[in-house]
This record gives sequence, structure tokens and C-alpha cells, in this order.
Amino acid sequence: MNYLHYEFQLKKGDVVEVTLDKQANVQLLDEINFNNYKKGKSYNHIGGLSKKLTINLSSPYKGHWHLVIDLGGHAGTVKASVQINKV
Repeated sequence: MNYLHYEFQLKKGDVVEVTLDKQANVQLLDEINFNNYKKGKSYNHIGGLSKKLTINLSSPYKGHWHLVIDLGGHAGTVKASVQINKV
């Protein structure tokens, strides 16, 4: 499984702003759900398929977060830039 991966310490309400070069799955996951994602198990996330080139995801609580960007198993690569907007 190919994906871009970023890790952050976020406070509740911090916004992760992601800019893409094409549509992709953009998901914000806590530690448990990121581990399930990597194992191919069921998981919960914030976000999903982004058809827009810029997407904003807000942290629902303080903690360690993982941002995962993938093409859902499709061939190719995606480029992304990420910025954190603190509250």
C-alpha cells in the first residue's frame, strides 16, 4: 500500500490544511485507527475522498494525529503540501 504519511501533535480545533495536485483520499487518524489502517482492518477517520485540491480537516481533540493521503489503490502518485493552522 502506497501512501503519504505525516504526524502531528494537535490541539482541539487545530486545522490541517492539505493542498493536492489531484484528487485523493485525505484522512486524519488517531494512533489506534492509523494502526488499523496499516493492518488493513476497519478504522475510523476524519476526511475521505477529496475532489477539491485543498481540504481542511479539524482535530476533534488534543493528541497525536496521523495524516494519510492515498489514491485508494489506483496507480500513480500524488503530491501534497501540508500546513497546520493552530487555534
